Amino acid sequence: MAVPAGILSASRRTDIPGWYTPWFLDQIEKGCFFVTNPFNRQSRRVDATPKEIHTIVFWSKNYGPFLDLSAHKILAQKGFHLFFNFTINTPLKDLEPGLPDLSERLTQARRIARDLSPVQVAWRFDPICFYEKGGRVFNNLDAFEDIAGQLAQMGIKQCITSFYDPYKKVAARIKRMGESGRPMLKFIDPGMDRKTKIIRSMAQSLKHLGMDFFLCCEKELMERAGLQAYASPNACINGHLYKTLFGGNPETRGDYGQRRQKGCQCTKSFDIGSYEDHPCFHNCLFCYARTGLDITEPATG
Repeated sequence: MAVPAGILSASRRTDIPGWYTPWFLDQIEKGCFFVTNPFNRQSRRVDATPKEIHTIVFWSKNYGPFLDLSAHKILAQKGFHLFFNFTINTPLKDLEPGLPDLSERLTQARRIARDLSPVQVAWRFDPICFYEKGGRVFNNLDAFEDIAGQLAQMGIKQCITSFYDPYKKVAARIKRMGESGRPMLKFIDPGMDRKTKIIRSMAQSLKHLGMDFFLCCEKELMERAGLQAYASPNACINGHLYKTLFGGNPETRGDYGQRRQKGCQCTKSFDIGSYEDHPCFHNCLFCYARTGLDITEPATG
């Protein structure tokens, strides 16, 4: 049996298209990446040629620098299959202060869909956040239907979401912000009933637009709230999908290094990002990775 070609993830650990596209293209020219495991610090070589890699999966909130360098065209011309996880949330700056305007991000999505194909783009509205600021409760859902409508017009058919997870790194980040005199906010859990109503409402909106709806690592919500009729568990890296889109023989085995107990359906991949070497300067307050706000701290992964 032929050995399946690998999937390159770029990257769960940082925003490579937004901050490190020149480095990425340079490594592609060299034909490999050297990746350090964030937990045991061991390094390994990952070959990165079209023969070894079936699909490159990008994760980003800002593809502007990537598109400015025509990286998608360069990589496609080299023979790589490409897939784009594009997180597009609220236009508000409370939670994601380092991003360009929403209109610019939507223009980026339109360009990827036009230059390649809308089926190569998955829209992540992620995470859904409720938070308290100045004695008032806010969320980041207001622009959801507008964003969905515009992306549907581009032909994008997938929407993935999840709810905010309370990471220790996030609590420490917000505490430091308060100590430095910046405006404080506190993330709050809306509760299972409200989460259920939100998912049902989002599902109805997406159904009218012809978009498929997926939940990322929300197994408890799916099972307890009976949401199987409204959304499916997601594989953010999905070898079966890439085989359907591009043919060939990609990796399709499950990735048991991810949050399987939470419902993760992802396929095995090689993630070539680094928390330590590639901090992300979008400075999203809810992020589990290393941001510019954390740069004074030792990287812990």
